[in-house]
Amino acid sequence: MARPSAYSCTVQHERTVDHVAAVHAELVQLARELVAGGRESQGGPSFAQHSVLSFVARNPGCRATDMSDAFGVNRSTVSRQLRGCLDSGWVRSEVGPLRTGYPLHLTDQGTAVLAAADRRRLDEVRARVDGWSPNEISQFANILRRFRTAQTPPQLSEAFHGDGDDVHA
Repeated sequence: MARPSAYSCTVQHERTVDHVAAVHAELVQLARELVAGGRESQGGPSFAQHSVLSFVARNPGCRATDMSDAFGVNRSTVSRQLRGCLDSGWVRSEVGPLRTGYPLHLTDQGTAVLAAADRRRLDEVRARVDGWSPNEISQFANILRRFRTAQTPPQLSEAFHGDGDDVHA
C-alpha cells in the first residue's frame, strides 16, 4: 500500500482544520452556481442581466455609468449585459447626451420578467431551506449579513484590488 505524500497529508489536515478555507470554498461554489445557473430555461435573464434589471428597477433613469460605478466593473461589461436587456425588450433607453449615457427604464415586459425571475430565485432559496426552523433561517440571514458587511482590513483590500480572477478559486 502506497503511503500518502506529505502534501496530501497536509491538504487533508488543512481540510479538516482550516474552517476559513472551507467558508471560502463554499462561497466560491455558491457564486459559481449563481452565475452559471442564472440563465432561465424560459428565456429569462442571466444572473448578470438580472442584476442590471434589478438596478434599473431600483434606480429609474439611471445610466450605464451609474451601474458600472455601483458594480465596480468596466462600462463595457455593463453595456454587454444591457444590450441583451434592450434587445429582449426588458429595458428602454431615453434620449440623452451620449457623453453621460442614456437614461434607462424597465419596460412593462422587463418588470414582469424581473418579477418572475425574483419569484423563481426565492422559490429556490425556500426549497433549499425547507425543513429549517424559522430560527435557523434567521440566524443564517444574520450570519450572511454580518459577513457581507464586515470591513476588510485596508492592507488586504489594497493587495487584492484589480488582481482579476482568483486563480485558486
